[in-house]
Formats: sequence, C-alpha cells, structure tokens
Amino acid sequence: MRFKHLLLAATAAAIPLALVPQAARAQPVNGFYVGAGLGVNIMQQNSTTQNRAFSPLPGLNITANGSGNLKSEVGPAGVLSAGWGFGNGLRVELEGNYSANKFNSANGSGSASLNGVPVAFGGTVNTAGGWEQKFGGMVNAFYDFTTLSPWVVPFVGVGIGYEGVSFHGVTISGTDTVGGSIHDALNNSTQGSFAYQAMLGAAFPIPAAPGLSITAEYRFMGLAGTRNYSSTSTVGLGGPLLITDSGTTKVSSDYNHAVLIGLRYAFGVAPAPAPAPTPMAAPAPAPARSYLVFFDWDKATLTPRAQQIIHEAADNSTKVKYTAIEVNGYTDTSGTPQYNQGLSIRRAQAVAAELVKDGVPKGAISIQGFGETHLLVPTGPGVREPQNRRVEIIIR
Repeated sequence: MRFKHLLLAATAAAIPLALVPQAARAQPVNGFYVGAGLGVNIMQQNSTTQNRAFSPLPGLNITANGSGNLKSEVGPAGVLSAGWGFGNGLRVELEGNYSANKFNSANGSGSASLNGVPVAFGGTVNTAGGWEQKFGGMVNAFYDFTTLSPWVVPFVGVGIGYEGVSFHGVTISGTDTVGGSIHDALNNSTQGSFAYQAMLGAAFPIPAAPGLSITAEYRFMGLAGTRNYSSTSTVGLGGPLLITDSGTTKVSSDYNHAVLIGLRYAFGVAPAPAPAPTPMAAPAPAPARSYLVFFDWDKATLTPRAQQIIHEAADNSTKVKYTAIEVNGYTDTSGTPQYNQGLSIRRAQAVAAELVKDGVPKGAISIQGFGETHLLVPTGPGVREPQNRRVEIIIR
C-alpha cells in the first residue's frame, strides 16, 4: 500500500509540470546577463580594541587598554552584476555592491595603570555614534537548479573580492570608575579588506518577458583581518581635568547579512514560438514507410539493433516501387549547434553506407543532417535525450 500511495503522489505532482508549456518553463541561463538588487543589510557587532599611553605630567605615565563591540542598525544594501551563463546551470559574474549601517550603541570595558602599577581605573562603554559604509567588487560563481520546477529556479553561490570600509563620525563613549568620562573619536577614513560571501536564493522567470526574472536572495559576507583607524581618546577624571591622546583603534569581526529583491535579464532568449497556422487541405501524399535508428550519446557508430533495423528497411525497399529513399540525421541538444550539425550528418552517412551494403543503390539515397532541430522529444538546451539521437529512413 505504501508503494501505491507513493505512486499516486508522484503522479499528482507531475500533472502540473506536464501542463506547463515547454516554452514557458525555466531554462538555464546561456550567454550574457545583467542583474540588480536592492534590500537591507544587517551587520553583526564589530569588535574594537584601543591601547593608549598618556603622559599628562613629567614623570607621570598612564597606560589604558580598552575593548568592546559596536552595535548598528539595519541599513540599505544594493548590488549590480554582469555575468555569463554556460547553459548547464553554472554561471560566473562580476558584482559591485554597496551597504551602509548607522552605529547606535556599544558595550565594553577597559583598564589602566599608573607608572606600571595597575590602578582602580576602568570604564564601561555604552553609547556610540556615526556610521559605516561598504563598497567593493566581488567575483561570484553560481549554480542554478533548473530541473526542480518550471516556475522557480533555486540557486547557490560563493564569491571573493575586496571591500572598502569607510567610517564617518564614529564615536565610542562611556563612563569610568572614578566618575569621569571616556570618549574615543575615530577619524573619517577608508580601509580596505579582502572579503568573501555565500549566497542562497531563487529566480522567478516571467513568461511574458523571455529572459527576465525576479530574484530573491540571502547573502552572507565576511571581511578578513583587522582594519586600523586613527583615533583620538579623551579621558575625563572628573572636574576640568582632561587627558587626550591620539592612537589607533583596531576594528574586526565585520560580518553582514543581506536580503535582496532584484531583477535579472538574460540576453538572447528567444520568445515562445507562435502557433503554426492551420494548413489548408492538400491532396494526400503517397504512402511512405519510415524507420528510426537510434544512437548512443555523441556517437555515430551503429549498434547491432540499428543494423537490424537498417537491414529490414533495405529488404522492404525491394518489395515496393519507391521514388526516393531519404536518410535524415538528428541529435539531442547537448553540445553546440555547430557540433550537432556535423554529428547529425555523420550519423546519416553511417546509415546510408549500411543501406548500400545491404543492396540499396547509392544513387537512390539522399542524405541530410538537421542537427538539434526537429526534436522528437522537446527539451531545453543542454539535455541528453536518447530519442532525439536518431536517423530516420523514409522510403517514398
């Protein structure tokens, strides 16, 4: 009973797929395409580290160390891309991207020493300001799962590249343990970093506009290493006494999550063919006999079964008064059109040679190759369909 239920479920699932016209089904991207997407970027906490050495008075040396995390708000994100599809699900592309996030809070702590002796001076960071923007380029590779559904094409991808990270008006503030203040201001600058990303999404082809698809995707991007920004630290010890020093703030752990909605257009996608006009009534042609000879993938050699069919066609040609014997070769859609055209001719020549061997006059045979046109079983590009790898013998 379980097998029966499974068979019924598979049949029910296949009915909608069979009802979708072949021209409207999702096809692999084959050739040049462009794309764009807009959405939101969620940035994880950035880790910060500061190390300072102050000498407010001769003989008085103060060192301070701090670390913490910068927290940000959700910000905008966008991408532009151009790439090439190979017709088998694989795509490669170049991408330009942009994102921005505003800092709204921070957390962290610090410690200090006076002339090398630890002192009860520390602090708690709790506020932040300013914003960060990223812009850069990536090289991406994708794989489209075109055979899962006629309406949607899931895809996965990975990429590597380089990102510029700009800080604008970034500040980190808090209070110390003796009632004073801690303030760190990072100078406006841009630091570069190698980046990597992973993508997961889906494309939704628009049947009314061949080549055009709506895309929805999630992207994770990480920046490698640490970026160093020059900064100025000010420590208030209570009252009017302020200690200021310039140094470097190290920023790391820049991880981003983006959700994008976009459009992709693949060039060179032919529109669905118009229905053929209803032919006018014509005199019935003379009856013709036809025989189909099938071939292995990328082969033009005859199998024993093929030789048997050709021998039967040759025998039957001697029993009728024929006017012509046509030998027409075909291929499936795997391979390039130019290669398939030559392969179809080689297959037709192999069958014709066997007919002559079986006693059919060479002058009575006409040979044609039609490549991947006139498919017996309609398929998309790049599909190995055994019934399309054939030669048809027609005795008129």
